[in-house]
Amino acid sequence: MPGLYFEEFEPGAVIEHATRRTVTEADNVLFSTLTLNLAPLHLDAEYSKDSIYGQRLVNSLFILGLVSGITVPDTTQGTTLGNLGFGEIKFPKPVFHGDTIHVRTEILSKRESKSRNDSGIVQFRHYGINQRDEIVCTADRAGLMLKRPAAAA
Repeated sequence: MPGLYFEEFEPGAVIEHATRRTVTEADNVLFSTLTLNLAPLHLDAEYSKDSIYGQRLVNSLFILGLVSGITVPDTTQGTTLGNLGFGEIKFPKPVFHGDTIHVRTEILSKRESKSRNDSGIVQFRHYGINQRDEIVCTADRAGLMLKRPAAAA
C-alpha cells in the first residue's frame, strides 16, 4: 500500500511528488464540457485571443482535481477513510494547454480523531507548480487517515 498511515505524517514535512502531467487541449475541453462550464475563456480560441492572456485558460477545477489527484499515491492511497474537505484554494497563475504540472505537498498539522480510535486528521497544503516553477494552485485539505494496524506496528 503506497499511502502513509497517520503516524507517518510529520508536520513540516514536504513531499515532492514524482508524477508530472502535461495538460492538453482535450483535457480542458472535455472537463469543461462534461461539467457544463461553457465559459468561452476555456472553450473558444477566437474569443480568448482578445482576453488578457491572449489564449484559452485551463479550467481551474480541472487543475484542482489534477493537483489533489497527483498526491494520492504518495499520501493517501489505501490509508485514508476520506477527504474531509478543502480549505483555502488559490490559483495565482493561469494554466495553458501544454503546461506540465508537478506537485509539492507540505504537512501542516495532524491530530488524533476525537470520535474514532483508528484514525487521525492530517492537514495538507498542496502546491501545483508549472514547468516554469510558477505556483499555479495552492489547496489546503484535511484527510481522515488510518492509524497503522496494531499487528503491523
